Amino acid sequence: MNLIQNQTFGGERPLFALKDTRLEQITITEGESGIKCCNNIEANNCRFIGKYPWWHVDDSLITNCIFEPGSRSAIWYSNRMKMRDTVIDAPKLFREMNDLELTNVQINDADETFWRVNHLRATNLRLHDGTYPFMFCTDVIIDGLESDSKYVFQYVRDAEIHHARITTKDAFWETDNVTIYDSELNGEYLGWHSRNLRLVRCHITGEQPLCYIDGLILEDCTFGSDCDRIFEDSDVQATICGHVTNIKNPRSGCITLDTLGSLTIDENIRQPANCVIKKRTR
Repeated sequence: MNLIQNQTFGGERPLFALKDTRLEQITITEGESGIKCCNNIEANNCRFIGKYPWWHVDDSLITNCIFEPGSRSAIWYSNRMKMRDTVIDAPKLFREMNDLELTNVQINDADETFWRVNHLRATNLRLHDGTYPFMFCTDVIIDGLESDSKYVFQYVRDAEIHHARITTKDAFWETDNVTIYDSELNGEYLGWHSRNLRLVRCHITGEQPLCYIDGLILEDCTFGSDCDRIFEDSDVQATICGHVTNIKNPRSGCITLDTLGSLTIDENIRQPANCVIKKRTR
């Protein structure tokens, strides 16, 4: 593998079509498309400042790098990428990609990040600010996620999320086949209009969660006191530990819990309107 180190590159496409090269302590300054249409590239201790610095780059490894705010839309159309121990301060990274693996990555402007990524694996991922990360992603496994970005995981398919703390609004809308384990989910309108959403040992806070869902499963979950109008128009199988403030118009299934503050059944309930609610036995 060739080595380029301790250099600065600017302008447009300074490292176009590079192959089989390790970049060590490289700076990509003002300009566009610093590294484009490349293959088998490693970058370590590099700094990215200019726009669109990493497009159409396949089979790459990025370690201990910094993407500054000006490097917006930095990584698109790049397949089989691994990234470790890297800080990203720019929005709109990771678009239209296959086979992305992240470890110990912090994204401080997660606006419109991770769009249409297939086969995403992440460990110890932190997201801050921004809206709509993970739109239209498929085949996702994340273990260790901290996020305060808004509208996370919209239109996601086939995902597993472990050990997450998510503070958001309108999360997990229109998802298919998503399971969340051992996580804290804080926000309004969780999971609306989804299919086959499963929550295991999760704690949920915020208004009106888990409505309009087909195939909703909860296993040993807990709810905050601010959760009301839960399960409206949902097909649900749930085992809940502790108290639930209010349940409204569940469509079908079975809900097992310790105590219930109130149940709302009105003329707007949809058929078959046969959900069973019963006390949990220990």
